[in-house]
Amino acid sequence: MSSSSNDFTALLIEYRNGNQEAGRQLVGVVYQELRRLAQYYLKQERPDHTLQATALVHETYMQLFGDGVCDWRDRAHFFNVAAQQMRHLLVDHARAARAEKRYGGKLKLSLEALTGVAEERDEDLIALDEALERLEALYPRASRAVELRFFGGLTEKETAEVLGISIATLKRDWDFARAWLYGQICGESNPDRP
Repeated sequence: MSSSSNDFTALLIEYRNGNQEAGRQLVGVVYQELRRLAQYYLKQERPDHTLQATALVHETYMQLFGDGVCDWRDRAHFFNVAAQQMRHLLVDHARAARAEKRYGGKLKLSLEALTGVAEERDEDLIALDEALERLEALYPRASRAVELRFFGGLTEKETAEVLGISIATLKRDWDFARAWLYGQICGESNPDRP
């Protein structure tokens, strides 16, 4: 386990024991981690995406700290919760954008709107979310691996550490999940679990 994992967990324990300075430090660490996650994900989005990294970070932060309870066990648990919250916020944003395009708002013409790229990206995100929910019901660990890598921006090593599995097992889960999700989204037959 890396020293940043140990530092995060130590700050978390100190904060739970009433150390307010540890709480302030933890907030700084959490904010930086959320900012990194948001920047990673939004870098993959279309250039005119209306959700900015700062807004995504603040909304995720409010979801994580809104009730004042900080109940993560360690850094790995934090990444699980943060990636899940970020995923839900991004999907909600995509659904709202889709509804706005269908049911209201002024017509906005841009090169991307004319080519359909922006709408396709939102639809892809919603389809991915729905497929991930089905995968979660059947193969939770594989679903979590996708969530951490795609929405959380974690490396293979970081994802394996968070999930408590070997990199080889993660690679098998990742390959399976990608093929399974592709089949779900494209309507093709699904591979069997290896």
